[in-house]
Amino acid sequence: MITTNYRVTGMTCGHCEASVREEVGAVAGVDTVEASASAGTLTVTSADEPDHAQVVAAVRDAGYTAEPQPADSRTA
Repeated sequence: MITTNYRVTGMTCGHCEASVREEVGAVAGVDTVEASASAGTLTVTSADEPDHAQVVAAVRDAGYTAEPQPADSRTA
């Protein structure tokens, strides 16, 4: 499993977290999604490297912005 972290801006509450989890959870290949409004983070777990453009687009569809964190914050 690969865990990839993203910095997300704009989330402020549990509803925001749920919106992001729902949109990103629908991305092909994504197994689990954790979102934290207080930390401004998103953690995606998948069997293979996720398509970062699709994850970022899903976060945008939820109404927020995201960017992948450096590779050293990922674990395989």
